[in-house]
Amino acid sequence: MDDDIWWRDGVIYQIYPCSFADSSGDGLVDIPGITARLDYLEDLGIASIWLSPFYPTPDSDFGYDVSNHIDIDPRFGTLADFDVLLTEAHRRGNRIILDLVLNHTSNQHP
Repeated sequence: MDDDIWWRDGVIYQIYPCSFADSSGDGLVDIPGITARLDYLEDLGIASIWLSPFYPTPDSDFGYDVSNHIDIDPRFGTLADFDVLLTEAHRRGNRIILDLVLNHTSNQHP
């Protein structure tokens, strides 16, 4: 696939925190769980992964009330976990799209 049009012709797989892969056994999807399933996603033929918000949140609006747009909610992992996910996705030729809707900022955001 032409790298210039991956977003038009490629399959984009959305992952919503709370419903994909839980590596810690607490019932919530987490970043290491996503990383562990990258081979599965690659077998599906995806071009990219669209991650719904996994930022820190007071969770008054199902995670769409973000209190910090540059960190990871501890329920889902750490920035280091995200770095591993990004590296492993790129190694497989996949892109990561982060859901960033600034209108979904929490009243607790500085």
